[in-house]
Formats: sequence, structure tokens, C-alpha cells
Amino acid sequence: MDAPFPGLGTLVNIATVVLGALLGMAVGHRFPDRTRSVVTDCLGLTTLLMAGLSAVSVTDRALSDATGRGAPVLIVLGSLLVGSIAGSLLRIGDRLEALAGTIEAWFARRSPALADTDDVVTTGAGGTATAVAATATTAREKFIEGWLGASLLFCVGPLTILGSLSDGLGRGIDQLLLKSVLDGFAALAFASTFGVGVLLSAVSVAVVQGALTLVGVLLGSVLPEPHILALTATGGLMLAGIGLRLLRIRDVPVADMLPALLVAPLLTQLVITLR
Repeated sequence: MDAPFPGLGTLVNIATVVLGALLGMAVGHRFPDRTRSVVTDCLGLTTLLMAGLSAVSVTDRALSDATGRGAPVLIVLGSLLVGSIAGSLLRIGDRLEALAGTIEAWFARRSPALADTDDVVTTGAGGTATAVAATATTAREKFIEGWLGASLLFCVGPLTILGSLSDGLGRGIDQLLLKSVLDGFAALAFASTFGVGVLLSAVSVAVVQGALTLVGVLLGSVLPEPHILALTATGGLMLAGIGLRLLRIRDVPVADMLPALLVAPLLTQLVITLR
């Protein structure tokens, strides 16, 4: 789906996060596990469809004319191999997963843990004041947890990067629309537990995806069409990995493959130069 202006996908994503958070605070845990599982399967199948539409860029005439008839598939393969090896050596996936724990630990050192607040609730003359203080601490802790957890979920992931770059490059906002649906359901679940703090994660989405979209706009004005096509095809296979994860078929380490997005245009330029 083409967008009339860059950033529309992020605006839609923000809207679904806000709507999901509001619904989560209103209805709570009303959806059974079976329903959530079916919805996830539908999103996984749709992700595979979008992956195929992106990966088909490898057959584009502009790419084959610039690199040679048999080169595009090899460029995508080489990009994934080099990028994945680099990503695994750099442990990008592990670092992204550890990011949540690091930030949570940072906050934990500066605010009492939720379990500790129960110990300070006393009875007697000062019991009411202490209970009020503990309740305020609990509310603050839930707010922080809601914002932090939702922000990491919505902003730290391959689909965030792929979708935002695609939007900025003018390749459509289909990926961000899919992400918006995913984030909407996730926001509903988060907000039913953590409340209003999840709404603040919409600001995080705006900042992170807005910056990535801007990067895509800048790349689109610099990279030639064949380079963008190679990047798009490589990203399509990474989307297929996300689809397999959503369908619980295989836990593909897509995060470790992210460097392939940098390798694809560089490898394309190398093939064009050597041709």
C-alpha cells in the first residue's frame, strides 16, 4: 500500500497502540487464549504473504539489468549469509533481548520493587499514611513497567526497522500496517495489566519509527533503484522468518540477520563495479 507521505505508517501504528491501550484498560482480560492464538496465526500467514511480495523484488528487471541475470539471487543469499554471520558474532539478538533487562534493572535501582511495597504496609497510627505511600509506589512501578515493557516490545524488533525503512524509501506501508495490528493487540494485553503507562509507549513509537523513516527517506534519495530492490528482497526473506516465528514453526533469529540490510546495497554496488 502506497502512502501519500512518509510517516503515515508510524501515525497508524501510534493510533493502534493508543486504541489498544484504551481498550485494554476498559475491558481487561476478556479474550480467551484460543482467540488470541487464532489471531496470531492469521497475522503470521499475512506476514508470509507480505514476505513473498517483498522477496519477489529479486526478479525485478532493473536489478537484473544492473547486476546480471543470475546475480540478484546470489546477492540476496550473500547479504543474508554475511549479515547473519556478522550479526551472530556481534550477538545482536542477545543484546536486544538483554536491553529490556538492563533498563528494567536501572529503574529497579531507583524505585522500590513491587514486592517490597507490600512489606511496608502497616497498621496502627501511621498505618494509613504508609499504606497510601505504598499504593503510590505501586502505581508508579506499574506505570514504569507498562511504558518500558510496551516500548521495548513495539520499538525493538526487525519489523520496526524493516517497516520504517520501507515507508521512508517509498516502498509502501504494508509492513507497518501489519505491525500496527500486532501492536494494537499487544497494547490491549499490556494495558489490561499495567494501565495508563502503556499509552506513553506511543511516544516511543513516534520517536523511534519516525527517526528510522527519516533514515529511509535519506537513503531513498541516495541509493539507486537496483540497490533498493536488493535491500527490499533481502528484507522480504527476513519477514518470512518473522512469519515462521509467529506461526510457531521455527524460532528464526531474525535480529541477528539485521546487518544484511546494510550488506545488500554494498554487495549490489560491488557486483555492478566488477561486472
